[in-house]
Amino acid sequence: MNKDFEPQIIAFCCKYCAYAAADLAGSMRLNYPSNIKIIQVPCTGRVDIIHLLRAIEDGADGVYVAGCMEGDCHFVCGNIKTRKKVEYVKKTLAELGIEPERVEMFNLSSAMGPRFAEIANQMGERIRNLGPSPLNIKQAA
Repeated sequence: MNKDFEPQIIAFCCKYCAYAAADLAGSMRLNYPSNIKIIQVPCTGRVDIIHLLRAIEDGADGVYVAGCMEGDCHFVCGNIKTRKKVEYVKKTLAELGIEPERVEMFNLSSAMGPRFAEIANQMGERIRNLGPSPLNIKQAA
């Protein structure tokens, strides 16, 4: 494993809960990896399978979706639908010989800034242990 490897991670975050939790983590000055790129979405239900696969294809070493707590989605069931999409992507990656652990879904409320930082740190460590994505030719070499 390359000791200088810094994984590139994309986090699709629900505007109402996960993005607000990320904002709270920042306000609380909690540390989490700066190589996590947060993309705010109106609801995790707007994140499609193609977005997750395209992020991996375009060089992300890991991708996660963070949304409202199950049962508390501002758009009723967007996060439940997205959990199924994430599971489908994980299965597809496994079939392609790519570690399914590179993709994950988390649920949190807007008041969970410390949990957001914990998730970001966990994903950073998980992807660092997996190493560069096999599709990321620049870092795999």
